[in-house]
Amino acid sequence: MADGSAIEWTTATWNPTTGCDRVSAGCDHCYALTLAARLKAMGQPKYQKDGDPRTSGPGFGVTAHPAALDIPLRWREPRLVFVNSMSDLFHARVDTAFIARVWEIMSQTPQHTYQILTKRPERIVRVLGSVRSSLRPTEWPLPNVWLGTSIESIGQARRADHIRAAPARVRFLSLEPLLGPLPGLDLTGIDWVIAGGESGHGYRPIDADWVRDLRDQSTRQGVPFFFKQWGGRTPKAGGRELDGRTWDEMPVALHAPTHILQPSV
Repeated sequence: MADGSAIEWTTATWNPTTGCDRVSAGCDHCYALTLAARLKAMGQPKYQKDGDPRTSGPGFGVTAHPAALDIPLRWREPRLVFVNSMSDLFHARVDTAFIARVWEIMSQTPQHTYQILTKRPERIVRVLGSVRSSLRPTEWPLPNVWLGTSIESIGQARRADHIRAAPARVRFLSLEPLLGPLPGLDLTGIDWVIAGGESGHGYRPIDADWVRDLRDQSTRQGVPFFFKQWGGRTPKAGGRELDGRTWDEMPVALHAPTHILQPSV
C-alpha cells in the first residue's frame, strides 16, 4: 500500500499508519476494513493487529509503522500522495509525536503533494499546533499538504467548520459515500469538493439530484468539483459521467507538479 493508486483523484498512497474505527454511517461498508481482513489472512505483517469488533475488525487495529515513514524519500518523480488510504492519521490512538514525524517527512519532500483525509477534523488544530513547534524552522502551513474531511450526510456537515480552521494551503471536502442531500453547504474557505457514491456489497444508492446540487453549489461558490463515481456492486459499475461528461476539476496549487494537477475534460 505504498505506491500506485486506483483512486481517481490521486496517483499514489502512503500508509505510515493502518487501522481505524467506524465513527459514522459513512463507515458502515468501509473498503479498508474489509481489505485489512483479507491482508491479515494473507499474512501481511502490517495487518496483524485486530481492532475492537464493535467498531473495527481483523487486521484493522490502529498501528503506527515507523519503517514506512521514509517511503516518500525514495520517490524521485513528483507524486500526488493520498496519506493513509488504510487509516485516519488523526485517530485518537495516533499520537502527536508520530504525526510530527509524518509532517517532517512531508517537509523534506516538497516535490510531492500530500492529501490527508480525516473523519476527525476536530483534532487537527490542537495536534498541528504541537507539530509546528516540534518541526525545524520551515514554511507554515506546509505548502504541499492538503487537508480534507469526509461528510456523507447533513449530520456531519459540522466537520466542514473544523477543516476551515485547519492550517493548510488547500482544504477539501470528500462527500463520499454520499448518503443524502447536502443543501446549502457552506464552502467558504474550501478549495476543492469531491463527491461519489458507495460501492460494494450492500451499497446504498446515490440520487443524481444530490450530486447535481453539489456540483451547482460548487460552481456558484467558485470551488473545483470532482465527481469520483456513481458506485454500485463495484466502484466502476455506474461509471463517472454526470450530465454527459466527467467532472475532474482540481484545486489550483502553484507549488504542486503541474503535470499531475491538470484536470481532464
